[in-house]
Amino acid sequence: MVLDLRLERIDCREISNPSFYLFLPLFQRLSTIKPKTARYKNMAWINKTKRIKYILIASAIIIAAISLIYSHYLVKDLERDATDKMSIWAEAMHSLNNADENTDLNLVLKILDTNNTIPVMVLNDDGEVELTRNIDFSGLSPEDSLKKVAERVNRMRTGGYSIKIKYDATTDSQDNPDAYMEILYDKSLVLKRLAIYPYIQITILTLFAVIIISVIVSSQRAEQNRVWVGLTKETAHQLGTPISSLMAWMEIMRETYPEDQIIPELGKDVDRLNLIAERFSKIGSRPESKPENINETIWHVVNYLKPRSSSNIKITCDLPTQDTKLNMNASLFEWVIENLCKNAIDAMEGRGHIHITARQEARRFAIEISDTGKGIAKNNFKSVFEPGYTTKKRGWGLGLSLAKRIVEKYHKGKIFVKNSEPGKGTTFRIELKNN
Repeated sequence: MVLDLRLERIDCREISNPSFYLFLPLFQRLSTIKPKTARYKNMAWINKTKRIKYILIASAIIIAAISLIYSHYLVKDLERDATDKMSIWAEAMHSLNNADENTDLNLVLKILDTNNTIPVMVLNDDGEVELTRNIDFSGLSPEDSLKKVAERVNRMRTGGYSIKIKYDATTDSQDNPDAYMEILYDKSLVLKRLAIYPYIQITILTLFAVIIISVIVSSQRAEQNRVWVGLTKETAHQLGTPISSLMAWMEIMRETYPEDQIIPELGKDVDRLNLIAERFSKIGSRPESKPENINETIWHVVNYLKPRSSSNIKITCDLPTQDTKLNMNASLFEWVIENLCKNAIDAMEGRGHIHITARQEARRFAIEISDTGKGIAKNNFKSVFEPGYTTKKRGWGLGLSLAKRIVEKYHKGKIFVKNSEPGKGTTFRIELKNN
């Protein structure tokens, strides 16, 4: 609850009712709280966390891009090297095929034996396989082997891994001067593995970045939650003493000024302050839940806000005709509805319409709160629930964060911005489990 206390505008000499002076110390204590400092610190924390995430993501993208580019050029260089090697190997096959009894075959055979990685198939001009190297056909039937050979031949030709060498005229190919030998080759296993390595590296970097970001966000969020829980409990503690004194003074005033019409209204506000302190004290602990009438809970908030809002603010409700009971902590859930309605009132700047809809759906109970305010930009739909996020000049930026905590952690439900359009209004949706 945000208290807008501008005591410098109050001239105490103009106030004749003595009950005001009972509340003055409490107002002065509350007015010393500086929400801006906490808000700016938390906005800075949010921005810092976002910057860290963006830096990590950008670093991962840069590393991945460098790895892809380097691997691409490395694979291209190795492919060229393999092509050069196969050209030499093809020449060695040509020399072997044209050798006579006076040819020294030591170098030729050495070249042919050095290829232990590149798959090679040698075909004659009729397309028949004469030689294979580094291709495993073990465990295959003759039919399957022929099928595999056909697939490999087609793939190698399609990939452009083919070298054709014509036979010399002195060989047995004199009857067919156009006879040739076709050497087909493929990428080596190492080259294939190297080609997919960058993608494996990108996957690992992505997982690493996700883990790091998750750890940072989780640790920061845990620390932030501890701070806010401590703050709420300390606020409840600080409010407790003056509220207790005020409650005692109210009893004295009722006896001293039994006809004063302001005192009952002051009593309602003291009870309200006591309820607020009770709500703050429950944050961080496990509040007790029990079946509550959702219609009564919503109407309780509406009846409290209507007389305390501008006459230009219209609040309407569309609730189930039959009473519906949900397992909840009524005090905390009222706080959620109240926060959403107060934010709507602020967004409408004193003039507009708030409509509250509650209905039973197939698997859940849904509550929607719509307003005709200034709306929320789509990129801020999630940010509005972050602690410290606020667009108000005076405010802690805690309302929606606490509402989200109450709905999702304590009631196992969901709260989110259903839709919003700048200048037209916003609809928040709460989903609760059925009993």
